[in-house]
Amino acid sequence: MKKLTIGVVILMLFAILGACASKDNTPANKAESNANKQQETNAAVTEEADFKKLGDEPLTLTLFSTSGTFPDVEFNTLIADPIKKKYPNVTIERITPAATTTNEEVLSTHVPDIIYSSSSSHQRIIRTGAYEDLRELIKRHHFDESRIKPILYDYIKDITKDKGGEIYAIPFNSNQHILYYNKDIFDKFGVPYPTEKQLTWDEVLDIAAKLTRTENGVQYIGLSVDNLTGLAKGLGLPYVDHDTGNAALDTPDWLRVFELNKRIFEIPGYVTPEHTWNWGRDQFMKDQIIGMRVTWLANMIGPLEELRQQGVEFNWDFAPAPNFSDQLGKTREAQIHSLSVNSQSKHKDEAFQVIAEILSDEGQRILSRNGRVPAVINPELEKEYGLDIPVLQGKAVQNVFIGEPLQEHYVHPYELEITTRLTEAAEDLAINGLDVNSAIRKATEAINKDVETLRTTIGDK
Repeated sequence: MKKLTIGVVILMLFAILGACASKDNTPANKAESNANKQQETNAAVTEEADFKKLGDEPLTLTLFSTSGTFPDVEFNTLIADPIKKKYPNVTIERITPAATTTNEEVLSTHVPDIIYSSSSSHQRIIRTGAYEDLRELIKRHHFDESRIKPILYDYIKDITKDKGGEIYAIPFNSNQHILYYNKDIFDKFGVPYPTEKQLTWDEVLDIAAKLTRTENGVQYIGLSVDNLTGLAKGLGLPYVDHDTGNAALDTPDWLRVFELNKRIFEIPGYVTPEHTWNWGRDQFMKDQIIGMRVTWLANMIGPLEELRQQGVEFNWDFAPAPNFSDQLGKTREAQIHSLSVNSQSKHKDEAFQVIAEILSDEGQRILSRNGRVPAVINPELEKEYGLDIPVLQGKAVQNVFIGEPLQEHYVHPYELEITTRLTEAAEDLAINGLDVNSAIRKATEAINKDVETLRTTIGDK
């Protein structure tokens, strides 16, 4: 009897399932299902039709660079030429204002479709309202954000994390640090070249002392480091407090940075009798009197290639960026160079498609082969680093990738305005006779006074 009952139940279940299947396959339900599918298709078509595809019609887009070293040779090689090659009827033109024109002035009189920036200028451009929130464009164009290196994209997201979550930029490249050295100066004074070994600052200062001397009336300087702001990047130090905006210099790590910069200035002959103390790019690549320079990749590669094209070459190479002894294995902060769409552009979709092309593997391969570290996760591209740019031929380019770069510290809206106080502090250490603690105290007081003014002019954040 129990077996019979179970059999009846099973038959009833099959009947119910069959009825359901029959109901689902009725003409009315089939029509409803087809209608739903057609609506989905129509929605997808509508979504595609909502924007013009790059290359469908002749178009000129403009680009403006707000900060960072970006010479014309790189603009053409990395952006304008590749887009023109793939889309012959699309032209990217560069807006190049007078050197004394501020970003704010340019953006109030021009509407560049694409904005190239470094992280140092993001806060100022945000205040102009020129950045488009890219979230909708990212969604509409199915842009794969997961391909971007977190060390870069997390910084972009942190800018607006507490303010609305807007995404104002897409990383273009990772601007990392390296030690450049002039082989001719090393040869002149019989000093062995740096190798692929990451040096400590103590080791670098020993070498710098041997290279800082006068020869045949020429003063050679062993080391250039971008002073306090450059040295602080080895520890990822903010200039002002993230929350309060007040000076953040009164810390053990900043004390280490000030002490190191003081030691550099105290190398005999480093500060000249004429009180020249701030050595930089021109003295390294044009005057060729600097033995070693620790700085950004992008600060030097493009300008060195431009110089080579002008017929000026010299014998230089790369070594890993040095750091404090307890920080070996890490280099300095990786600065973000990025691309954005102007909120006032009449061609936002096309501008974003240009950005997407540059962030494609092929676009990033061109970038890597011409001396910039890709923004996307693809180790194979880094193996091709520097292959197409003449100035890097024969250089130890593998040293670019020794050491882990740090994520850049949060650049507070006040930071760019108060950076001059760190230059003044370095000058106090170099030529004004201030000790480290006095220089930190003076800079802190000056920054906090500036911050009081900034709070009334640009607000809290």
